[in-house]
Amino acid sequence: MVRNGQKQTVKAARRPEVRLPGLRAWEDAELEPDGDYDGLEFLDAGLAGQDGRGSLFVDCALRRCALDETVLAKARFLDSVLDGVRGVGTNLAGASLRDVELLDARLGGVQLHGSVLERVLVRGGKIDYLNLRMAQLKDVVFEGCVLVEPDFGGAVLERVEFRDCVVRGADFSGARMTEVDLREASELGIARGVDALAGAVISPAQLFDLAPALAAQLGLRVVP
Repeated sequence: MVRNGQKQTVKAARRPEVRLPGLRAWEDAELEPDGDYDGLEFLDAGLAGQDGRGSLFVDCALRRCALDETVLAKARFLDSVLDGVRGVGTNLAGASLRDVELLDARLGGVQLHGSVLERVLVRGGKIDYLNLRMAQLKDVVFEGCVLVEPDFGGAVLERVEFRDCVVRGADFSGARMTEVDLREASELGIARGVDALAGAVISPAQLFDLAPALAAQLGLRVVP
């Protein structure tokens, strides 16, 4: 990127450095609201419909867990890994994720509005209708994943990268961006909020693809 005759660099997102200790198996029947989970491995756990709102997960691994309609609103995940989790309608509204890896997830309709994500890696998998409205994302990397109609409306994004991932029908309405790198997205489709891309970086090819939406936003008519 060149500005005022000088090459400008884009600050890279800081990735999480998760080093899990030796984990103990989680053996309880159900999650509890405001639960305290430290150094546990949730392996193939059926957590669908359970209520763990306000819980704290530290140095935990959730592997291949079912999270359909699981309530984790205002939960906190610190130095943890969610690997191969799946489910529809998982409620993480107002949750806090710091130094977290979300790997190969298969999720739909995830509610993360009002959440805070810091040093989070989302790698692989597919997430449909991800709701990140009014969320705060800092040092977040989406890598090799598929995001279908993600909603970033009103969100604050700082040092967020989209690498080798597919983004379809994204809504950035009212979002605020700083050092957001979209250049390496393998597919970039923006349904709404193209006017909120100030602070983002795109490639020349992406600019060509977004030209119709930019023209519409400016009220320009393109007549052959």
